[in-house]
Amino acid sequence: MLAGLAGPLCDTAHDGWFHALDADGRPDLAAGKTCYDHAFVLLGTSSAVVAGLPGADALLAAASTVFLERFWDEDAGRCRDEWSADWSRLDSYRGLNANMHAVEAMLAVADATGDLSWRRRAARVADFVVDLAARYDARLPEHFDAAWTSLPDLNADRPADPFKPYGATIGHGLEWSRLLLTLDAVAPDERLLPTAEALFDRAVADGWSVDGTPGFVYTTDWSGTPVVRDRMHWVLAEALAAAAALLARTGEQRYAAWFREWWAHAEDVFIDRAQGSWHHQTRRGQPPRGGRVAGQARPLPRGPGHPAPAAPALPHSRPRDPGRSLAVTPPEVLVVGEALIDIVQRAGQDPVEPARGEPAPTSRWHSAGSGTTPAWRPCSPTTSAARCCDAG
Repeated sequence: MLAGLAGPLCDTAHDGWFHALDADGRPDLAAGKTCYDHAFVLLGTSSAVVAGLPGADALLAAASTVFLERFWDEDAGRCRDEWSADWSRLDSYRGLNANMHAVEAMLAVADATGDLSWRRRAARVADFVVDLAARYDARLPEHFDAAWTSLPDLNADRPADPFKPYGATIGHGLEWSRLLLTLDAVAPDERLLPTAEALFDRAVADGWSVDGTPGFVYTTDWSGTPVVRDRMHWVLAEALAAAAALLARTGEQRYAAWFREWWAHAEDVFIDRAQGSWHHQTRRGQPPRGGRVAGQARPLPRGPGHPAPAAPALPHSRPRDPGRSLAVTPPEVLVVGEALIDIVQRAGQDPVEPARGEPAPTSRWHSAGSGTTPAWRPCSPTTSAARCCDAG
């Protein structure tokens, strides 16, 4: 990853990163420079910094500079969306999708660097989402003009547009639900949990098995009627992640019930255990189509992202009580950031507590388990520093 970002994907003439390279290694200049792409550059390089990879700090510093100069709009408290490849033209479109991935990236940068200004930026975007959820009955508008006026009918004539679909996107409601909990874990705000719950409930009510066939529809109109009925693997993965995060945050067993139902659906329809990875999408009542999701041979690929393989995830920033969160997470996949680290089979078990007489815990945690049953304990003064990680 770092070799690509430091090499052919990097625009040495104008700064920033290209969207893609063709088969001959030429950059896709027509795609311009997007907040969406640069958010993933931030996310990837911040994860590399946490992993201690050589060169990661310099790349993250460069990505941060480009992001703040080109995409972050301090006056709006949100991100701009699309520039031309040479930065000469800023498109008037503003999108919630790019801002969603920017929130995830900004929280990751704060975790990696300790610079809390990134969390404050993420919180400003989240403020906007909280207001939108209240105004639109938790069906989030995705498309806006340069003044951040909603464009609710954008692409109504071609609702399945692959980049800017019409209507409310079920998977994004679920993804925002998880991200608001991630933010609440490190920058508490009494509005975030109720909004996360509302977004989750709306997505489930509008999207899950609403046309007589199991699965989440892709989009709905503003009354909640399905528009694009294809089932996407990443929407199901975001549902699993949101249910796991809400269960960890609230302890409400309805989220565990949803997780079990959705994981069974994933096993039945999406997960390809014979060849590895997940099938990309299905249509109502039809077998999976579009082949397996890109290029992973493992049965359970890496965490949420589109179109990369998706799997249930815990927030990149650990919740306030990671021991509890990991212990009550429903079974299957534990993801930190977007790196799969283990398979968890601990549904319904009690949180791991420090043993009686153990030295007073700090705000850092270490893995005390092994194999398929990891456990997390607070670090004590006697715990090796190399085994500890920050709680948030």
